[in-house]
Amino acid sequence: MSQKKISFTLKELSKIIDASITGDENIVISNIAPIQEANSNSITFLSNKKYSKFLDTTLAGAVIINSNLETDSPVNLLKCSDPYLAYAKISSLFVNKENKLEIPSIHKSANISSSADVSTLSTISANVVIEENVVVEDGVYIGPNCFIGPNCYLKKGSNISPNCSLVQDVTLGEFSSVHFGSVLGSDGFGYAPSKKGYQKIEQLGGLIIGDNVEIGSSCTIDRGALGDTQIHDGVKLDNQVHIAHNVSLGENSAIAACCAIAGSTSIGKNLQMGGLSGILGHISICDDVLIGAHTLVTKNIDKPGNYVGIMPAQEQKDWVKSSIFIKKRG
Repeated sequence: MSQKKISFTLKELSKIIDASITGDENIVISNIAPIQEANSNSITFLSNKKYSKFLDTTLAGAVIINSNLETDSPVNLLKCSDPYLAYAKISSLFVNKENKLEIPSIHKSANISSSADVSTLSTISANVVIEENVVVEDGVYIGPNCFIGPNCYLKKGSNISPNCSLVQDVTLGEFSSVHFGSVLGSDGFGYAPSKKGYQKIEQLGGLIIGDNVEIGSSCTIDRGALGDTQIHDGVKLDNQVHIAHNVSLGENSAIAACCAIAGSTSIGKNLQMGGLSGILGHISICDDVLIGAHTLVTKNIDKPGNYVGIMPAQEQKDWVKSSIFIKKRG
């Protein structure tokens, strides 16, 4: 999904974040993007060492880096004391409030809660709110008390149960279902700490949900900070699952209740995830992985298999003994 067409010179951006410039201060920046996906009109940032390998290959017009980082990269650089905070400040410049859909429309066959008037593209009733710039294709059902925000695209045969919210920039694939009370496309948890508190990072991406996906009740899936959160075809989510911004969840994955996946994690096909499990952010998981209930995944998984990290409940005095043993074994 495209961002608002607005541009700044590198010199203008440097003043906003109090950064020094290495390179061409007159280049024009019109968008902000991940370091792997940036183009010559993009600015990006480097604050996580995991992404340092991309500094020499990025196509970005400019990269925000720490002043102490030594590099021979030919890319234009903005050097400052806190690249993550600088990115947070710049993100507000690229918030897109324009229409992202070429031809907003509501198909005449769509079934939108009985008292809603679907004759206009901005519909408000006692039951359903549909904002402007929305596409609703044929055979879509939207239940009572739903909110469909701007730049949402509901594809053929998709089904949204009552009391759901598609906040903004959400694509819901063909014949996909969203059960009662789920919230899709809300802001991700993005804040940069500073001496004055926390600087909000604007969430500029969208949420792309594939075909034949089923999302349980009271699930929350955030839209992307940069780029899109992606839920691929055939995924099945139980109730109360949380998926953070910029996660990519592979085809035909199945996740049981009360699981959480942190941001910017890339997961392959056929993941099976037991209840009350978690996956930390900025890691990758290959295809065909099974994660047992109550397991926390903290690092990359590169080999298919069954991974379990369960510690049964025991008396506190016994847990102390167990923890000492685990540390020694580690």
